[in-house]
Amino acid sequence: MEVQKLQSHILEKLHRELPEWLTYHNAEHTENVVRNAIELGELEGLGAEELQLLQTAALLHDAGFLSAYEGHEEASCNLSRALLPQYNYGAGQVEVICEIIMSTKVPQQPKGHLSKILCDADVYYIGTDDYNVFSNRLYRELKYRDPNLTNEEWLKKQVDFLRSHEFFTGSAKEKLEDRKEANLKKLGRQHHAKTKAHRDFSFADILLMIFGVATAGFALKGFLVPNHFFDGGMTGISLLLHELSHNRINLAVIIISVNAPLIVMSAFVASRNFAIKTLICIIMLGLCLFLVPYPVITSDKLLISIFGGFFLGIGIGLTMRGGCAVDGIEVLALYTLRHTSFTISEIVLGLNIIIFSIAAFKFGMEVSLYSMLTYFTASKTVDYVVEGIEAYTGVTIISGNSERIKEKLVNEMGRGITIYKGERGFLPGKYEVHTDVDIIFTVISRLEMRKLKNLVYAEDPKAFVFANTIKETAGGVLKRRPPH
Repeated sequence: MEVQKLQSHILEKLHRELPEWLTYHNAEHTENVVRNAIELGELEGLGAEELQLLQTAALLHDAGFLSAYEGHEEASCNLSRALLPQYNYGAGQVEVICEIIMSTKVPQQPKGHLSKILCDADVYYIGTDDYNVFSNRLYRELKYRDPNLTNEEWLKKQVDFLRSHEFFTGSAKEKLEDRKEANLKKLGRQHHAKTKAHRDFSFADILLMIFGVATAGFALKGFLVPNHFFDGGMTGISLLLHELSHNRINLAVIIISVNAPLIVMSAFVASRNFAIKTLICIIMLGLCLFLVPYPVITSDKLLISIFGGFFLGIGIGLTMRGGCAVDGIEVLALYTLRHTSFTISEIVLGLNIIIFSIAAFKFGMEVSLYSMLTYFTASKTVDYVVEGIEAYTGVTIISGNSERIKEKLVNEMGRGITIYKGERGFLPGKYEVHTDVDIIFTVISRLEMRKLKNLVYAEDPKAFVFANTIKETAGGVLKRRPPH
């Protein structure tokens, strides 16, 4: 058996011919499995010939990926039967190797001692500190084949696999079991946290909705409505219609009626859960305006503009943090965005220009200008309540040690990342020296910036990191909250 010649040939072929999207089942994986199989084989006390058979099976166990993804084990066996006789393997040895290879097919069902060793070597990483690195590579590979695979689904698959998995050899159990259990506990905590975060209605959300609605009602009845002031957005439209009707139609009825179409629309452009929460919030706001006897606070126009906008902004912001909205203008803007070339900011600005222009024409320029101040105060307060000191920042990282940094960002900081393919180098005096590099982009809060830098520089002190403020995002109604 000419194992070393075979190994050189197979590894060269895998490096050269496997597609790039095989981020897990690549040549590096085969090299790792060969090394792990030899290590476990020696710990299990295998003889020289058995070690050679095991090494050969490890070399070829994923070679079938050269021609097939599904059924690659069978393809590996077919390749083995065609190739191994050229390297002085006998027919009986070839069949033993094929039996070992087939044992790695999930769910693993090894029969012989060598098969058990290769099965343990094939998933050796689950009992190491590098578990996250390799599980992320496998996720990217599976995501390529199934773009609908979510992080939550993948996390559940990992938890289920590690819970059901058992190492077959005593050496693997002794060496890897403790670390595997630690990895499982960590995954379990992540899965529990994500499951809890995705519950439809948490107690915190309910409290935020209640306080938000009560505060918005206070702003409307205590400041704006008694003094005939307006705001922007759907609240502004409701106030405008209320004044144009000369108070004959109750404001609560108008707010519910104006927002009703947007609640239905939000079920399609956001989510059903968001629509349900928003419906509850709007009904609660209507009941507050209809039933609660809020006191009129002041008639001073400047105080009304500033503090009316301030309390209205707090109310809207709190409901947004609770996963809904008492002002559905962003739902309308997002729907319009999908059918036009305008940005959300431009759409909101256009709607507000219409509102304040009508207010100026019907009720005077002074009222319109004060109402603009109200809207400005409210919008800035909403930004502060929703974002607080956690306004988001885009960070770009260029490092020669990008693989470890990617793993840390995803699994330690819990951030999604985007990878650009680029080149680094081109320094003065060394212009001709340059290498390929993965350029990492991620979005974090300002509070996390120092943590990110410490994480990056711990892996690569020479990494180049730069950040920029995120002005606007598209693709969601609650742009700075997780989707509900």
